[in-house]
Amino acid sequence: MRIFHITADRFAECEELPEQLPPQGFLWIGSGRREFEVQRELLQGRLQRWVGAGIVDLHVSDLLNNQLPSHFEDTSWYDMLVFRRLAAASAGRNLFVDDEHGTLASARRALDAIDTSPVGFVVFDRVLLTVHPTECSVREHFARRLTQHSQESDLRGTGRLPSSPADLMLRMLNFMVDSYLDLRRLLTRQLTTLQNELLDPKGHFRDWQVLLASRNALNVLEDTCEDQRAAVQEWIDALDEWPIQADDSAARRERELLRVRSRDVLEHIERVLTHVRRLESSAEAAVQMHFSALSHRTNDIMRTLTVLTAIFLPLNLITGIFGMNFEVIPLTHAVTGFWVAIGIMAATALGLGAFFWRKRYLGTHVRP
Repeated sequence: MRIFHITADRFAECEELPEQLPPQGFLWIGSGRREFEVQRELLQGRLQRWVGAGIVDLHVSDLLNNQLPSHFEDTSWYDMLVFRRLAAASAGRNLFVDDEHGTLASARRALDAIDTSPVGFVVFDRVLLTVHPTECSVREHFARRLTQHSQESDLRGTGRLPSSPADLMLRMLNFMVDSYLDLRRLLTRQLTTLQNELLDPKGHFRDWQVLLASRNALNVLEDTCEDQRAAVQEWIDALDEWPIQADDSAARRERELLRVRSRDVLEHIERVLTHVRRLESSAEAAVQMHFSALSHRTNDIMRTLTVLTAIFLPLNLITGIFGMNFEVIPLTHAVTGFWVAIGIMAATALGLGAFFWRKRYLGTHVRP
């Protein structure tokens, strides 16, 4: 568990939970899911002392649930947002040589590398509690980033530190949505590999389980994005209902900035959802093209067999005529009869072959 004190121009990490809230700024408590489960009694006691209310037991269960979808709930004391991150786990990196080369084995590992674990946010007026999954890079990234911003503030006199717990939460949400770029590249390369295998004219695609798993993964990502969009939209609706005094211009300005950031996060989620649906459409088109190519190949084979049958059918007729058991058949007792029959059959075969070739029945394209 890491505790940070954030003011307008200062960002500092605390060694332990303070007994009282600092007079200025707000606290950010970033905890792993297991740490939160072990120390929740201590956190509940400090929240009760700081703001006069702790987290509802039902919400504590939600924060500890690793399978919970993205959603938003509000109370009189705090707002709770659960947001499933879209990320490629460390096992999914360096699976491909470059953007164009891969194998079915690497595509299968890419599917296993997709991580959509939930991150919980509890937003009080002056306290932000975040509950992260194991090995989540979001907390460490923002700890380094805010430290850098604080140092820039000391040097330049101007800072870009979050002004409130809600502002910091929205920055984290924006970062988690933008981190989808790595996952997008991974999925794009994986689907490109599957499409190349599907459309390879010399190959025989048999690993349909990978393709089915890929389509299922895209469906899961689409559902995840839709839940994210609904959760952020509910947050925006709740943000509009925050009570603000008519003469408090600073509070109105802060809420407008929060609304702008919230809409920016929502727009990024929409882009992610659009890309996921585009990948689904591309995968479906690849399957349809595969079966169309397979059908076209089957038609070529059947056409070739039909033409060969049409060529040899007259030859069978000629051999059948000369194989009749009549006493007198022309050319049967002639010295050159055999070679005459062979010549007739060869001329017939060459003539029919030339005719079908001219009609392109034996070529790669059929004349309409």
